[in-house]
Amino acid sequence: MVLSDSRTGGGAPRRISAMEAVLTHLRDAIERGELAVGEKLPTEAELGKRFEVSRSVVREALRALQALGLTVSRAGKGTYVAAGGPVQNPVFGAYSARDLIEVRRHVEIPVAGYAATRRTQDDVDLLTHLIGKMEQEPDPTAWVALDTLFHISVAQASGNPVFRKIIEEIRDALARQSTFLNQLGDRRRQSDLEHRALVEAIVGGSEGAAVRAMAAHLEHVETTLNTIVRPGTAQHPQMKAKKQHE
Repeated sequence: MVLSDSRTGGGAPRRISAMEAVLTHLRDAIERGELAVGEKLPTEAELGKRFEVSRSVVREALRALQALGLTVSRAGKGTYVAAGGPVQNPVFGAYSARDLIEVRRHVEIPVAGYAATRRTQDDVDLLTHLIGKMEQEPDPTAWVALDTLFHISVAQASGNPVFRKIIEEIRDALARQSTFLNQLGDRRRQSDLEHRALVEAIVGGSEGAAVRAMAAHLEHVETTLNTIVRPGTAQHPQMKAKKQHE
């Protein structure tokens, strides 16, 4: 089976990776019931041969399926279908997407405001250095590591060590979610822009601008997650805000 490398939707087709194509085929098969709950998926080698891709591509697709909550991996036994029907709440390590969004709204938005008013010169230098590295980093895995460090560093700039501890506690889940969003939502470039806006607000000492920048960043994260989980149903944050004020 030869996989298409583009997907149509609203507007021009978007090129997608081989991993996305494999994931789409497997996800559709599960959601349509062609692969039933409890059924074992073919091995990585078998799937690689079927889709004419490498085992590493298949492995990434299987990880994404597991994050979506559609499959479960059993050590030494393989991958099994864990749920059918539409995906509701992806899981990243120990925490679900809903868990992360709720906590991040209540922690990282006020943290950004504190960072703008309490940051030291060392904090400013570190955040400026990190965003510069992220914008230039060619390796996706290295970029995700920088992304988690960036959010920890914003929390550190708040001057409250408890905030840093909270973000460090969820750093693995944040990294998994970031990888997921970059692979399936093409988020990396937009994240860089959002991070840059946040750094500029913190450096400028504007509490209001920092709060708005972090809120916008998390809103875009949530929107992208919703687009991946329920294609065609998510709205852009600006459209949601417009409807709320009509």
